[in-house]
Amino acid sequence: MNPSLKRVNWSPYLVGAGIGVLSWVVFVVVANPIGITTAISQLAGGAASVAIGGETVAQNPYWAKHPMKLDYGTLFLVGTFLGALLSALTSRSFRIETIPPVWRERFGPSVTRRMVVAFVGGALAMYGARMAGGCTSGNGISQGLQLAVVGWTFLVVMFASGLGTAWLLFRPRH
Repeated sequence: MNPSLKRVNWSPYLVGAGIGVLSWVVFVVVANPIGITTAISQLAGGAASVAIGGETVAQNPYWAKHPMKLDYGTLFLVGTFLGALLSALTSRSFRIETIPPVWRERFGPSVTRRMVVAFVGGALAMYGARMAGGCTSGNGISQGLQLAVVGWTFLVVMFASGLGTAWLLFRPRH
């Protein structure tokens, strides 16, 4: 195996070029932009169908518009997970960590607090992504590559939001 594939940190220029090529290939092959949140919500609808019944889920306006299906988006979602896992395993950086050191230092050792905040943050991010019609890959990368104003606006707002959130959460204590 190529030694550079075993590195923990990869060149952001190489990875950025790879994402650009991947996005172009996806556009050519399936005539759709890359994105993950639609597939996640479709899988959630499928899980809800099993848990509470398909008829109940079919009455939900969102899931009626975006029914469960296995398509390129699902493959992209699974491939993203498997690719990240493969990268972590080949670089020998894989570990299960409930509380990152930065979190522990700032907010303490409570696993429950960490899990609740992570779940709520993830749910809010997913809800916001669906309201916006896409996530980082869909709005930021795919639309940014097309030079769409909405894509670049999304990237600027996302970056500013990340800076603001990091400042609120991790600013020095007095």
